[in-house]
Amino acid sequence: MEAPWRQGGRGRGRGRPGDGLAARAGAAARPPAPRARGGARAAAAGTADEGASGEYRVLCPLPGELSSLKKFDEIKKANQAAAKKLVEDHLSSSSEDDDEDAEVKQGKILDKTFTIYTSQTDGDASELERTRQYMNEAFQSGAMTCLICIASVKRNQAVWSCCGCFCIFHLVCIQKWAKDSLFLVSSPLTDDDFGKKDYPWPCPKCRFEYKRSETPSRYYCYCGKVENPTVDPWLVPHSCGQICEREFKPSCGHKCLLLCHPGPCPPCPKMVTTTCHCKKAKPVPRRCSAKEWSCRLPCGRTLLCGQHTCENPCHAGDCQPCPRVSKQRCICGRQTAERLCASPQWQCDQVCRKRLPCGNHTCEQVCHAGPCGDCPRSGKRSCPCGKTKFTLPCTEDVPTCGDSCDKVLECGIHKCSQRCHRGPCEICRQEVEKQCRCGKHTKRMPCHKPYLCETKCTKIRDCQKHQCRRKCCSGNCPPCDQVCGRTLGCRNHKCPSGCHRGSCNPCPETVDVKCNCGTTVIKVPCGRERTIKPPKCKQLCSRPPTCHHSTQEKHYCHFGRCPPCRQPCQKTLTCGHLCPVSCHDEALVRQTGSHQSAGPWEQPSEPAFIQTALPCPPCEVPIPVYVLKKEKKFYVSPLPCHSANPYSCKRYCGRLLDCQNHTCMKECHHVTKLNSSAHAKKAGPECSQCEEECTKPRPSGCPHRCVLPCHPGDCPSCLQMLKIKCHCKLSVLYVECLKLTCADLKEKEHLISCKNQCPKELPCGHRCKEICHSGSCRLNCNQKVKLRCLCKRLKKEIQCSKIQEGQVSLECDALCKEMKRKASEIKEAEAKAAIEEEKRRQQAELEAFENRLKGRRKNKRRKDEVEVEQSLWQKYKNFIMLPVFGVAVVMV
Repeated sequence: MEAPWRQGGRGRGRGRPGDGLAARAGAAARPPAPRARGGARAAAAGTADEGASGEYRVLCPLPGELSSLKKFDEIKKANQAAAKKLVEDHLSSSSEDDDEDAEVKQGKILDKTFTIYTSQTDGDASELERTRQYMNEAFQSGAMTCLICIASVKRNQAVWSCCGCFCIFHLVCIQKWAKDSLFLVSSPLTDDDFGKKDYPWPCPKCRFEYKRSETPSRYYCYCGKVENPTVDPWLVPHSCGQICEREFKPSCGHKCLLLCHPGPCPPCPKMVTTTCHCKKAKPVPRRCSAKEWSCRLPCGRTLLCGQHTCENPCHAGDCQPCPRVSKQRCICGRQTAERLCASPQWQCDQVCRKRLPCGNHTCEQVCHAGPCGDCPRSGKRSCPCGKTKFTLPCTEDVPTCGDSCDKVLECGIHKCSQRCHRGPCEICRQEVEKQCRCGKHTKRMPCHKPYLCETKCTKIRDCQKHQCRRKCCSGNCPPCDQVCGRTLGCRNHKCPSGCHRGSCNPCPETVDVKCNCGTTVIKVPCGRERTIKPPKCKQLCSRPPTCHHSTQEKHYCHFGRCPPCRQPCQKTLTCGHLCPVSCHDEALVRQTGSHQSAGPWEQPSEPAFIQTALPCPPCEVPIPVYVLKKEKKFYVSPLPCHSANPYSCKRYCGRLLDCQNHTCMKECHHVTKLNSSAHAKKAGPECSQCEEECTKPRPSGCPHRCVLPCHPGDCPSCLQMLKIKCHCKLSVLYVECLKLTCADLKEKEHLISCKNQCPKELPCGHRCKEICHSGSCRLNCNQKVKLRCLCKRLKKEIQCSKIQEGQVSLECDALCKEMKRKASEIKEAEAKAAIEEEKRRQQAELEAFENRLKGRRKNKRRKDEVEVEQSLWQKYKNFIMLPVFGVAVVMV
């Protein structure tokens, strides 16, 4: 589908009467339109003032001209549509006027609207703030938004305003909303009810209900006097410019004095004479909107209790209940309690218990007023089924009549078949053919049991989206209980209502759109914050300057970067002068990239600019210049400061450098004299620095070079570390070169020692006890060892060196010899006992063998019990051996 402006351009041009010849002549005289874009645009721009239908008719176009003319016509139509849209945007209320004149014009319109009202209030406009807010929104960009279509309300569009919330909608949108709302309300009704009831439709924002007859059909101004008000740039948008004259709410008999305006009318400014609430004070003149006032004196009206008066200050409406407490009797008069004076009647919890007129029973009512009444058992009484009546004394119970009960049971169909009885009837137990609630199934079952089938209802609920899915549904499906959850027009929230038909209600939320500093705020409907422009703020920009200046130029609050600083730079140059050009800390520089086009068909891209700090330009202050020649100055004509340098004679400088060893090899240059008494040939700060290494001789024994560059005087001491091994060759030591080279033999012996025990082993097998030393170890071992006698009982600690020399030996004593003798005797006695034992065992085996050879019967054979008598050694050997071994262990 093509655009409307392009559809209207097809076919022949239909100009106004009388313009055909001119059009033909112009088309014949005009050369063919060029094919390039620039030429087409130029041709379209050159004919922009022609009529909307002023296309050119070519009687006999050439084959090459047909495509050019068609392209020209299309571009012409596009330019006309763009111009028309530009005019509409210029007249709309959402267009942003960047001019200061637009704000002055807006202020004049507001003052003109409030003139009559402020003349009644002596210039006091404090009550107009709410109305002023609505009027400011009518002027601000995008503040007036239709909540139905979430689009801006323009100045030249037909609108409708709600009388409840004063929200403004497009007339077409509110008509469609009312039509859809009435259809959704009336669609569930039957055909008989359709059109008989006048169902209301609600406001999309405040839900204020309107009748069907109140559906807007025409476009009126705010006060409703003028239909289709004209677009006047000197009036409030959609206003007729006449006095409002709407009745104030609440009604006071006066009318609004403002010019036709959006939003609610302000409070009534008229002056009336009125008295206070209690009518005690004299009438005073007050504003009609605040005519009710209080004199703050005690009210004094009699309260409902009839005993006290109201002590509250003068107030509106009825007096409050009496707050005092008094002693009051209950209704029956038996109990007394302290209660609020405002509630004098109360009941206690005691039963009456008064004797009834029958004289047999008592009253069972709780705390009542008046007589107790007759006995409830007196007069004619019916039997339990109610068919027979009896006249009996109140002391006797009514008997049963013997007839069938015939009361209708709980099912409501059958009757009780029992005889007249007391108490409730039983449940209905008759079997009937029951139909389920949905009517699809039948079943024979007891009458008192309900019958529900398992079939789920497949009908669509009133939302027209979800099935009922209720078991055995009767057809009257309940409303859908699911949440709608559709995304609203704002695209930020979801519909929280129950699932429904038609479009969802507009999002009721509002969003604050702030300026950059947050001082100026406008409220817009949710969803418009992404397309609305931020409000213009009159506060000065508070951002710190991004350049080197302490303050920046004054400008209003804004988004994005601050405008470039145009203050003088005033930086101090190297020559001492101040930079006079404008600030160039954030200058726009064209970025030169290395992008190469892929071919001649690729369009060249626009050059990119970046912000960067540029250096200050060279100083242009004129300075007189002199020539250096044989240490004399000859002045010449002034030159710019950046190029004003003394001339040189092109010879070597030759001044003695600070190292006192070399001279300056620079070309003749200016030297600053730091001290007038210094030597003339001494190097200055402008001379070169000596970069040679120190070549002075080092101390004897030091293998290192001087760490300093070429310098005057003696070299510093060598502080480098030497890496050497200790005497025992196990540890690596780091010793300062200066200490090692300057030390004597004793100090070197001490420096090279690792201060640990010598790891070498002596001939005796022990380790050397001396600290790390040079040479061989000494042979006198001081290690103590244990020396034992031959029987290992005696021991003694002696130095290892004496044992090696053979000077000491340890002999056994008399106790050792005695123990040896006793031990040999014990061994001999054990040997004799063992021999005797072996003889006895052999004798017993011989006797057993002989008994087996005698041929005795097995059943009469007995087991021989041989009793072997133990010897004395076997009996008492434990008592002898234990003490002997104990003494031996102690002596060892």
